[in-house]
Amino acid sequence: MPSSAEPKTAPTGGVQSLERAFDLLERMADAGGEVGLSELATSSGLPLPTIHRLMRTLVACGYVRQQPNRRYALGPRLIRLGESASRLLGTWARPYLARLVEGTGETANMALLDGDEVVYVAQAPSKHSMRMFTEVGRRVLPHSTGVGKALLAHATDDEVRALLARTGMPAATEKTITTPEGFLEALGRVRETGYAVDDNEQEVGVRCLAVPVPGSPTATAISISGPAGRVTDAATETIVPLLQKVASELATELTSTEQG
Repeated sequence: MPSSAEPKTAPTGGVQSLERAFDLLERMADAGGEVGLSELATSSGLPLPTIHRLMRTLVACGYVRQQPNRRYALGPRLIRLGESASRLLGTWARPYLARLVEGTGETANMALLDGDEVVYVAQAPSKHSMRMFTEVGRRVLPHSTGVGKALLAHATDDEVRALLARTGMPAATEKTITTPEGFLEALGRVRETGYAVDDNEQEVGVRCLAVPVPGSPTATAISISGPAGRVTDAATETIVPLLQKVASELATELTSTEQG
């Protein structure tokens, strides 16, 4: 959720027009997928003629489409790229999630923030007969999940309030946080402790512990979930350090893959 109007720093040795085009696509995604040229000029700091030229190229390639109201929207050709990237991300993550299952005994998940929603992109199931299962590809609202809290922990209060205003805060259980103030307090606890908790907030009888993947190219979190009788406060003391260690190692994997 960028808040600066300064152009992003381009990697050394890159092709400037390509870097700028991808920067514009990311800014469109941050804005909800549809923007006007003047909005892009304000957020990117690029001149309007440069933006117009880049957008014409992206439209011609199918990565952007121009709406009847003259605004620009992300194009359908991006869907195939996103789906392929999501599958690969899940493949890279599975060995790390498997280590979490081995170390905790509980189901491990990886999730991304996609727009205003949390989407689960990978899972390694617990070997217990009683275990949690979240379908890969499932989308949920952030306010009722541990991964949602982990993903939004470092967003500004204004950004969080705006997101919650767009999504609403429906109660999945009696313990779901349903006020922006309550959710912001929960995010403060995540920043203090380094991990997030879903305590029967998404599903009765289920607890989830989640941590962000630091420095990930896109907001990413990993978690374990299991019956509340197993994911106790005592278990949390041993599970969280493992979650944080695996998240750090996964971050190195994703960053090295991105740079390579």
